[in-house]
Amino acid sequence: MVSAAAQVGVVAACVVLFVPMGLAGWHLSRNKVLFFSGALFVSLAVGVHLSPYLPSLPHLLAASFFPHPGASSNPSASPCVTFLHRVSWADAADGLGGGGGGGAGRSWSWPPTLASTCGFARLSRDEASLLLNGSWVMVAGDSQARLLVLALLRLLLDPVAAAATEPELFRRHSDYRTAVPSRGISVDFVWAPFESNLTRLLREDLRLAPRVPDVLVLGSGLWHMLHVTDAARYGDALASIAGATSSLRSPLPVPPPHMFWLGLPRLVNHMLNTDAKKAHMNGTMLRAYDREVDRRGVLRRDGGPFRLLDVGKLIQGCGQQCTADGMHYDGEVYDAVLHIMLNALVIESQQSI
Repeated sequence: MVSAAAQVGVVAACVVLFVPMGLAGWHLSRNKVLFFSGALFVSLAVGVHLSPYLPSLPHLLAASFFPHPGASSNPSASPCVTFLHRVSWADAADGLGGGGGGGAGRSWSWPPTLASTCGFARLSRDEASLLLNGSWVMVAGDSQARLLVLALLRLLLDPVAAAATEPELFRRHSDYRTAVPSRGISVDFVWAPFESNLTRLLREDLRLAPRVPDVLVLGSGLWHMLHVTDAARYGDALASIAGATSSLRSPLPVPPPHMFWLGLPRLVNHMLNTDAKKAHMNGTMLRAYDREVDRRGVLRRDGGPFRLLDVGKLIQGCGQQCTADGMHYDGEVYDAVLHIMLNALVIESQQSI
């Protein structure tokens, strides 16, 4: 709907345009060059008056030639991002999804109507390599973040090469770095189980780096829940992480990184393998920690820097059969998390055109 200000502007423009042009036509009808010059001058003046009320040309061109995914049936692409976690789970034998995740008996997919409307897709190795071509991907956090890196390597590398990375990737409490030279892709895992580790990574380590990552995935909470068991302190630490993202300034003229927050998994208390875990890592504490993520300005939906990868929501459809220890889940779960992230990158890259 046109605003009142725009309506007033249009009326004023019409007066400015047609009254002088009518007078010009009356007095200058015998001098067509002079008439044309006067009309051009008035038209330019009108353009200046109307320009505040009109969308810019680049926005019009972008909307016309670079539509977002699903634009044919949904004029706004942004809502599609909110549907990324709406995946369906089924036994692998039922043929839903399939491939690439290393899951044990369960497979995921987006519902066909949603995939068609928003253009969501499981990427092939070539498609993922093309999307991440020349990128530096950094994932920092605890063992759950390590499982996400494994899912990424299983997608980017052939099965033999991916299997060969696992001994080094899963070396206890250590960082890991690898590359896909043919595509210029660098992948870093940073062991950072506590929130203070992530804050230091943002404020010190990356601040001194010659460039910042193109894709940055952070996640924490499991170690804090086990060793500190204080949701309010966890929330304070999250706020520090969100504030520390302002330290990410590249010396090069490049866009800021795409940032994702790896949410906490669902915890199956009776399956946890130590008494301490069973005592501290229960459903009540998990809900309290999740509330801190929602209220501390970490997530983009709340004005924060990170887009949520909601592991807990995904796990609800997979069930207890997808975990052996009540905390770490099968590869198919992290394959779903990975593809949600990659499809979000596709949407964001098209929105930035």
